Parts: sequence; structure tokens; C-alpha cells
Amino acid sequence: MILGNSQWQSSYENVVFRNLLWIEGKLLRTNQKDVRLYVNLDHTLDFGVEHLRVFFCPFRARKDVQTQTYWRAPIIWEGMFDPDLYDQTHIQRRSCVALVVFALGRYLEFYLHNFLTSAEKHFMLGLSVTYYVFTDYPEKVPKMELGPWRSMKVLQVEKHPRWQDVSMMRMKTLAEFIKSDIRHHCNYVFCFDVDQVFTGRFGSEALGDSVALLQAYFYKVPQKRFTYERRPTSQAFLETGDFYYHAALFGGSWENMKNLTEACLAGIMEDKKNKVEAVWHDESHLNKYYWLHKPTRVLSPEYCWDRRIRDKKDILVTRLVWAKKHYRQTRV
Repeated sequence: MILGNSQWQSSYENVVFRNLLWIEGKLLRTNQKDVRLYVNLDHTLDFGVEHLRVFFCPFRARKDVQTQTYWRAPIIWEGMFDPDLYDQTHIQRRSCVALVVFALGRYLEFYLHNFLTSAEKHFMLGLSVTYYVFTDYPEKVPKMELGPWRSMKVLQVEKHPRWQDVSMMRMKTLAEFIKSDIRHHCNYVFCFDVDQVFTGRFGSEALGDSVALLQAYFYKVPQKRFTYERRPTSQAFLETGDFYYHAALFGGSWENMKNLTEACLAGIMEDKKNKVEAVWHDESHLNKYYWLHKPTRVLSPEYCWDRRIRDKKDILVTRLVWAKKHYRQTRV
């Protein structure tokens, strides 16, 4: 018997769910609707390596790029996952995501509108999303009509005189607000730089307990070229590492994000006490944290790409791109 497309998809999903349920040690008596609550979605990823597959996966394998870390965290690329399976499972689980962005000074004027309007088109569609916009000018935040299950909170914060301090002290603000507000409403938290634009699906496949991003300029270069903090006097000091992670976005469960922001803040404040400033500020401390506490999920450069990079053969889709920089106007 030859199955039509919809019949094949339904048949395939049933096989997937039953295999996953067996792997997870659950009872096969559970109905399909309930199965989505229990499966480990990462068992459906195609790593492009035969012995890493739990069962047959019909999606395009990525044999041209690294798809898994040595501690077995997935590195997410286009072609590895079934977007519908991830989305429907997270909808079933009622996953809720906090998108945190800081738009201070002229960053609000130059970037916030495009960031938010593009997020409405591409970020975690179908899931409950709350935008947390931290700014020194709440009255200038653009009014937007948001989609279903999406809301926005605008919160006033102090603007620090140097952009470096704005970057570093967001760890303090985020840690405090996770404890006082976000943890009561959202399962997951993502913090983004505002000078970026969503251009493609940025969906539930990115959700995980601790989520790091590969820096687009460093993901293929030798480790000796990584711009870690190399001075032992800094709390961010790294002699070696795994990857170079980009602080343009980082995320995870609210529990892990609370731990991350508190740890990075502690390092930043200790450096201030000792009159040291890490070479790449909060990004240096973020890389130190991920060296000590391995992320459970790593996002490929598809999730934050600079279109000026000429070598883009690995990039089948761009999901978030760097906006044009206006450093002369914004970093004053």
C-alpha cells in the first residue's frame, strides 16, 4: 500500500513517538497526545552520523559541519530537526519564553523597532512569548500590535555613561528580574543584543536548559585565535576553551539563566574591585562560565550571522543577522 503525504507523515510520527517512548522507558499505552509531554526531542535530531541516530530520520543530514560537542550537546543547524515536531511538542507542553532586550540611549532609536517587528514575524511563533524591554526612555518604545499569546513589558533602567558598563551591568538587571518576575511566568529566557534583525525561523528547536551561540567569525578558526581574556588577573581568564561563544544572544531555563547571570556578575564585580576590565566585557565572562558549566545546547551561526562574511557555504538559512552598526552615534 502506498501512503499519501499526510498518511505518511502521520504514520512516521506514530513510529517516532513509539520509538521515543520505548527509549524513555514510558508505557506504550500512553496516547499520542500525551506522548509529546514525555519525549526527548533531541532523540529526533539527525546528527549526520549513523551511530548517533536513535531511529530512522527522513531529514537531510549535515555531514559538512560539526553537529555535536564532545560532551554530547547538539549543535543546531538547518536540516537536523523537524520544526513541526518541535513546535507542536512545546505547544503541548505550554512552553513560555521571555525575550529580554536592552535598548538604551540611541540604540532604542536606531534598532528597537526593527528588532521587535522582525521578532513578531520569526521568533518562537506559536508559543507564548513575553518581551521584556529594558530602556532609559520607556515613553519612546514603539507601540506595537502583538500576535496571540504575546505580550510586552517595558521597564525603566539607569543608563550607564559607558557602553561597556551597559553591556556588563545587564547581567545584574537580568539576574534581579529573573528572580522577581520572569520565573513566575516563563520557562525559558533569552537575552538578545538589540542591534540585530530576525530574518528566518528562530523557533523551539533553540530551547534548552543552557543555550550558547557560536560566534560567526570564530566557529571555524583555530582556538589560538579566540579572543578569550588571557590575563590571569581577570576573573574571566581562560587559558583554553571549547568554542568561542557570542554574547549577542544566550538563553536557557530560567533557573540556568539565573545561575549564569549571577556568576558572570560576580566575576565582573570582582574585576571592578581589582580595577580590571575583561577584554570583551560580559562576553569574556560568558565564555568563562560556559567553560566551567558546559551548555546543553549550542546554536550554529545561522542563529546570528554577519552578512559581510564571505564564506557562507555552511549557512543554508539565516535566522538572525547583524544590523548595520552606528557606533559613532550610539557609543557616546
